[in-house]
Amino acid sequence: MENEREKREVWMRGPVAHVPALLQPVAHTLLQVQEDTEKYMHGFSEQKLWIQPGGAASVAFHLQHIAGVIDRMFSYAHNKPLTALQLAYLSTEGEKQQGITKESLLQNCEKVINHAITQLQDIAIEELHTARYLGRKRIPTTLIGLIFHAAEHSQRHLGQMLVTIKWLSSDDVKTC
Repeated sequence: MENEREKREVWMRGPVAHVPALLQPVAHTLLQVQEDTEKYMHGFSEQKLWIQPGGAASVAFHLQHIAGVIDRMFSYAHNKPLTALQLAYLSTEGEKQQGITKESLLQNCEKVINHAITQLQDIAIEELHTARYLGRKRIPTTLIGLIFHAAEHSQRHLGQMLVTIKWLSSDDVKTC
């Protein structure tokens, strides 16, 4: 029975422990991104991480960006500006860097998503509509807007990454 439960999408498995009911969709989406990322990357060649087929973003970029956007949105959700480390990370997303491996990218995504789930547990639902600001331009938004965007944007990049993986894994690909 438990095996059947694990085959279901995350949202079909029930609530994520200690996450408020109104934030369950965010937790489910982030955890689904984590599971799907690991599944889609299984067997994907390390040598293809940085290839940009047809000028599209590389798989490595999508993995970096998923982790980065979650981290940044949760900083803004806590009403904090980005740190120098976060700004440096942002400025190098997509640049081929020595020492970055498929495993290190997957581990970073997992770490960031797990941290986001922990942060969701501490959000008071009565604060979801409180004002927050995005970026240096301080674009007005709300707490719920930021954390929802972290989940939605991550899911969008997961889909783009899947297409890139399929493209690069296809026997029909002649040149990239």
